[in-house]
Amino acid sequence: MESSKQQTDIKNQIMDLVEDFYDLKHKNINFVPGISEVPVSGKVFDSNEIKNLISSSLDFWLTDGDYSEEFSKKMSNFLSLKHIRLVNSGSSANLVSLASLTNKKVKNHILPGAEVITTAVGFPTTVNPIFQNNMTPVFIDSELGTYNPTAQSVIDAYSSDTRAIMMAHTLGNPLEIEKIKDFADDKNLWLIEDNCDALGSTYNGKFTGTFGDISTLSFYPAHHITMGEGGAVMTNSTRLQLSIDSFRDWGRDCWCKSGHDNTCNKRFDWSLGELPYGYDHKYTYSNIGYNLKLTDLQASIGVIQMDKLENFIDLRRKNWKKIDSIVRNYPNYLSPHQPVENSEPSWFGYAILVKDNNHFSRDDFVKFLNERRISTRLLFGGNLIKQPAYEGKNYRVVGSLDNADIVMNSTFWIGVYPGITDDMISYISETFEEFFNSF
Repeated sequence: MESSKQQTDIKNQIMDLVEDFYDLKHKNINFVPGISEVPVSGKVFDSNEIKNLISSSLDFWLTDGDYSEEFSKKMSNFLSLKHIRLVNSGSSANLVSLASLTNKKVKNHILPGAEVITTAVGFPTTVNPIFQNNMTPVFIDSELGTYNPTAQSVIDAYSSDTRAIMMAHTLGNPLEIEKIKDFADDKNLWLIEDNCDALGSTYNGKFTGTFGDISTLSFYPAHHITMGEGGAVMTNSTRLQLSIDSFRDWGRDCWCKSGHDNTCNKRFDWSLGELPYGYDHKYTYSNIGYNLKLTDLQASIGVIQMDKLENFIDLRRKNWKKIDSIVRNYPNYLSPHQPVENSEPSWFGYAILVKDNNHFSRDDFVKFLNERRISTRLLFGGNLIKQPAYEGKNYRVVGSLDNADIVMNSTFWIGVYPGITDDMISYISETFEEFFNSF
């Protein structure tokens, strides 16, 4: 009893010191225009995330555990999804999601060589799992303005070899996901939503990430909430959840949580493959999997971040509107970002298309902004088939990728994340005005 009281007293002292340290190092950092950076993205936190992280480290349960379970429940409640499985990154989430559909135990599982419809405008780790699972990407173009493919372009890309659709809601802007889902159901196709940039976005009032058979999230600092690294694979299907668990956890057949044994009550009573009867189920492998679990240390941060998610989403939307009002002052030179009809995006960033003109290029404008400490990003991989990683790879293209080329050459985006303040937005406005007044 005395030992327990001593532990509590010491822990309280540690937490008080954490508060003091946070106030000294992280709190009230002033923005100085032209000197301080206007980040394109970043983590927004206070002392509570650090305290939870320290508390987790004192428990010293280093793999997934109680904090992982608490976070998963919070995310499950937020999105009204049954199964949330945490992994070490959004990229791993995409890998696990598609790999889980190759499992022979899954009805209508995907075989090598099958086609997966995706978009040429996006981030490579939405596409890489298609190659990594020996499937064939079918690339389609995206609209300018929304930077998403239309539902009709998805329909036009279908062939008798198509088995799945896998693409992202670009910069948080929802796909025409209801139409795509209806088409997938009609053709008996799997639908994977890469929701990494769109946590909190809605289409016709329903959260993105809840339409597909499987969806994914990322918790990298650039995203809506962060654990530093981390991601999630989400589904309403218990059968798919078991397959997801297997590929995340070494390919094992067993579904026991970390630190638990004999959940099935027949640990030594299985007969699988050519193993002898009774071979330990914890060391029986039904898939060629990975070890991609999250740590409880990371999840402890996410638990606190979840409490701030709705406010983060609101701030992203407000910042996006403020940037939109700046961009629309220059219609002769800039094309504004456009939300998809019937959607309410939880924006990841604000995309800007530089129109053809005689004064400047996209690269000139981006250089000007960065010289003035306003960070920018290109729209991920531009036209992905032009990336060196995909040279000589087997894929199919449907239609032209003209818009993808325009994105590659003329589009960039700036941040709207919750850490961007009104002072920063005023500086962005002044900097745009300075640039456009120069000619």
